Amino acid sequence: MRVIVTGGAGFIGSNLVRLLLERGCEVLNIDALTYAGNIHSLDDVADLPAYRFLHADVRDAELMRRTMKEYSPDWVMHLAAESHVDRSIDDPGDFITTNVMGTFSMLQASLDYYRSLEGERKQRFRFHHISTDEVYGTLGRDGLFTEATPYSPHSPYSSSKAASDHLVRAWHDTYGLPVLVTNCSNNYGPYQFPEKLIPVVILKALAGEPIPVYGKGENVRDWLYVLDHCEALFTVVSSGKPGETYNIGGNNEKTNLELVELLCSHLDELRPRADGGSYRDQITFVRDRPGHDLRYAIDASKIRRELGWEPKQDHSSGFRKTIEWYLTHEEWWRRILSGDYRLERLGING
Repeated sequence: MRVIVTGGAGFIGSNLVRLLLERGCEVLNIDALTYAGNIHSLDDVADLPAYRFLHADVRDAELMRRTMKEYSPDWVMHLAAESHVDRSIDDPGDFITTNVMGTFSMLQASLDYYRSLEGERKQRFRFHHISTDEVYGTLGRDGLFTEATPYSPHSPYSSSKAASDHLVRAWHDTYGLPVLVTNCSNNYGPYQFPEKLIPVVILKALAGEPIPVYGKGENVRDWLYVLDHCEALFTVVSSGKPGETYNIGGNNEKTNLELVELLCSHLDELRPRADGGSYRDQITFVRDRPGHDLRYAIDASKIRRELGWEPKQDHSSGFRKTIEWYLTHEEWWRRILSGDYRLERLGING
């Protein structure tokens, strides 16, 4: 199978590109290499004959049309997006243009290409849009997001992703484009840009700096190991029913404080502090994010029931694997921290 992956130099994208190559696919990675796109995340596959990279912006509609025609993919897996809530509070414009107009550009290019196909090639073409559970808004202490949960986004980021989800479904209902939509819970794992919670905790702890926890640390997230997520994405694009949505979750709910304390416990074992103390002593509570949703939690029973997927990592194993990865890939994250990004706090100006 020939696959176009947009945003393939990002966190989830780079892990997905690697999995697709392992499964025998040919991959064209399209990425604009904005701040969170790191081409070095794919150094180990860069020279493989089945892998190609195109440095381009998905908002370039004409280039996307030409690329679709020239590469002739069987699947388009669209991950390219601005994805950090705090950044969307400070600068929402890029989120609107990339997440909404970029998706529109990819849909139009895919539709033009799809209409040119015939026979078996047309039958197997898929446009897979990868989205987030944040489009559903917030939950109380109970309940789960299902594929039928009404949308209720609360941040510029989640609103822009909700808009793109609606566009994708409209291109299926109006034009017959064979689309698939997946909405996932919070991802973590190797190659995550160090502005997200888990790498921030790990790197702040190692640096001996205060570990920030928003508010009282009561916000709950369902944590999904990125390699489990990529397995689910492959399952959906290869076996899912066009027009359907599949929620992907880790069955692993934790409050932010519970998660930070767990990470500190693993770090105490894997990289003990020189002074013999615990990394928990570095936890510091800071001003909460504006509009911070209380709880996200996914009901992933549909993808388990219909496609046979479920996560492999349990409540602790994936976090330990992630810490071990950051401890053994210091060059990767130090290269990022040597640039403009310094683990600074964003999203407090809302």
